[in-house]
Amino acid sequence: MSTDEAREPAGRDRYVPAGSAAQGPYALRIDPERAGWAHSALRILELTPGQSHTLDTGESEWIVLPLSGGCTVTTEGASFELLGRASVFGGVTDFAYLPRDARAQITSGAGGRFALAGAKCERRLPARYGPAPEVPVELRGAGGCSRQVNNFAAAGVFECDRLIAVEVLTPGGNWSSYPPHKHDEHRPGVESELEEIYYFEIDQGGLGYHRVSPSRPGGTDVLAEVRTGDAVLIPDGWHGPSIASPGRAMYYLNVMAGPGPDREWLICDHPDHGWVRDTWSAQPVDPRLPLYPAAEEGA
Repeated sequence: MSTDEAREPAGRDRYVPAGSAAQGPYALRIDPERAGWAHSALRILELTPGQSHTLDTGESEWIVLPLSGGCTVTTEGASFELLGRASVFGGVTDFAYLPRDARAQITSGAGGRFALAGAKCERRLPARYGPAPEVPVELRGAGGCSRQVNNFAAAGVFECDRLIAVEVLTPGGNWSSYPPHKHDEHRPGVESELEEIYYFEIDQGGLGYHRVSPSRPGGTDVLAEVRTGDAVLIPDGWHGPSIASPGRAMYYLNVMAGPGPDREWLICDHPDHGWVRDTWSAQPVDPRLPLYPAAEEGA
């Protein structure tokens, strides 16, 4: 295998260490074929100052999301200037949506790192700009389960055909993705079937832990120490907790898509742990949140 070929995770190993799925300009490339599923994709694009990258979207819709730095995204006669941010711990970012069957050019004057979150889809929606001030910032949970969710492409927030994507920030020492939950069956009004990718970054070179436990015989079973650049693939199973080590905030990007007739995020809590939600009303939200507030118009 050449150095330009992405290495597929072996067998049922769904933990993807940083660098193990690199390909060309991508520090991480997880496409449906490599994940062994049908819809969800994620690429982490690294550009040096002044460098450009051409993306053919193919059968997938994509969102270009700056992780650090800004860029210009040009497609189908439109040009979107993404201001971006210094890091995922620095603020909410703007983003660009790219339709299937299109060609786009991504250029970064100062260089940076950009997540390309994708999903195979049927409808061809127009290319659009997502302003940072329009991204809803949610504080979810309470006490030691407090976390911040940037719902930039959540279902019902930003229109896509299949793609659902959000950012989660967890203060050091807290648990997120908790209680453990799953979305691996289509049960109308109760649970949606979604493939999911977790992509992690940890503040100041720290570490965290992520758990996926089987929801069916032979299902996904992961207990991973995660660091910046790592990913976990979740085709099925109870996922959570994601645990941030004390003193080091954890970031993860969730990318989801599935075959259901509706684009929706419906989850089922683990029956042994769902009671935790009932305790949140009696606890305050962690005072360290939000790690940063929603963006202001014109900022």
